[in-house]
Amino acid sequence: MKKFQPRPGFVVQAYRYALDPNAVQEQSLRSHCGAARAAYNWAVGWVTASWWQRRAEETYGIGEAGLTPWRPWSLPALRKAFNAAKRTDSRFAAWWEENSKEAYSTGLANAAAAFDNYATSKNGRRRGKRMGAPRFKSKRKARLACRFTTGTIRVDTDGRHVTLPRLGTIRTHEPTGSLLARVQAGTARILSATVRHERHRWFVSFQAEVKRDLVRVARPDTAVGIDLGVKKLAVMADSTGKIREVPHPRHLDSALKQLRRACRTVSRRRGPDRRTGQKPSKRWEKANAARNRLHHRVANLRADALHKLTTAVAAEYGTVVVEDLNVAGMLKNRRLARRIADAGFGEIRRQLTYKTRRRHATRMVVASRWYPSSKTCSGCGTVKTKLPLHVRTYACDACGLVLDRDNNAALNLAALAAACMTGTKVAGDQDTAPAVSKPRGADQKTRATRPGRKAGTGRAGGATLPPQRQTETRDRPHTEPLMLW
Repeated sequence: MKKFQPRPGFVVQAYRYALDPNAVQEQSLRSHCGAARAAYNWAVGWVTASWWQRRAEETYGIGEAGLTPWRPWSLPALRKAFNAAKRTDSRFAAWWEENSKEAYSTGLANAAAAFDNYATSKNGRRRGKRMGAPRFKSKRKARLACRFTTGTIRVDTDGRHVTLPRLGTIRTHEPTGSLLARVQAGTARILSATVRHERHRWFVSFQAEVKRDLVRVARPDTAVGIDLGVKKLAVMADSTGKIREVPHPRHLDSALKQLRRACRTVSRRRGPDRRTGQKPSKRWEKANAARNRLHHRVANLRADALHKLTTAVAAEYGTVVVEDLNVAGMLKNRRLARRIADAGFGEIRRQLTYKTRRRHATRMVVASRWYPSSKTCSGCGTVKTKLPLHVRTYACDACGLVLDRDNNAALNLAALAAACMTGTKVAGDQDTAPAVSKPRGADQKTRATRPGRKAGTGRAGGATLPPQRQTETRDRPHTEPLMLW
């Protein structure tokens, strides 16, 4: 699908509100989300059926010209095929008219995107973890979600209701004045709405084209370096030398005692068993709901704290410098994984990225993953060969500077913004940039494929992609020292 491009001076922004549906409305919401899942499963089965048929025909010795044609997975092709099959297919014929057409479009669009991601990942043109072929969504595990792009989508004038196609008017838990005021003033236009069920509540997210507000930050000429850690959530050092520490809230640690007790209670109840078909007891469902409420409370507290931190940073400094951390690799450390996950390193960078983009006066600099912020002296620029993680105090052998390890890293990140503007790209740069040593011959490269595995092999039985989807793998350059947003 072609990505929507906002008008000049406008940005695409989401407004999320919690819904308060009655019993009938909640049943309709679940029906729409279930229709989206059914359409997704139909699309996956319809496309992959031609794959397996071609594989079977190849074993019979049939030539390429006689094989079953590939079935396309583009969204227009899936829509055309689904509209032709929904009236005759026994899986849809009896109930497809009960839901909006947008529910089925949601499932088909998700299937088209899943096949595209699989194709680009198989051909080596997609970054990140290798993706397998799309699989069927389970009714028991699938996340309930549905997207509306056409029809009546609005925020009611009373500020406490929203109207969606076929679902009607639904009350919200919170006032919708933040979006309503912009719509009435003509500075926002609603593009779509997505309903989602998570944490035992229904939410609606409005995607709107909003006029960008030119907000000047409090300190536009000041750069701040943010060093994230486990002991302290963040150490922020600005270009003036001032250092501020943000303590780790540790929301999960504070709730671990209650979570252990809740988990113990759930384990002592009669839960579900898919092998024997055993249904959970009422006491198990009640105990499981109580345990989920504790998890949801921790997640809400973490999200609230991170939003407050990132909003304050984006509103105060003109330049924000963060590190490109390998969070997935850090989570493999079993001693620190829980603390790292509780801190939300990836979420902090994600929020800073889009919040700094909203302001013309704010610039975001992402330091390279290989930049030695902790090993570099913030005073003279000398780089140490090794600095173990348990050493929490940095002591420079050249100039004698002694300070906290995290404070030193934050000062180096803050200086990196000024070095980037001058083109040196070295914090604490002197006449010549010190060479960074590579212990044990580290080459600063990320392995493209896992050892012993050929590039381009898929997960779903080695299914071959259609010829129009097969392109040669292009070598991508390694990560640049700096990325500016």
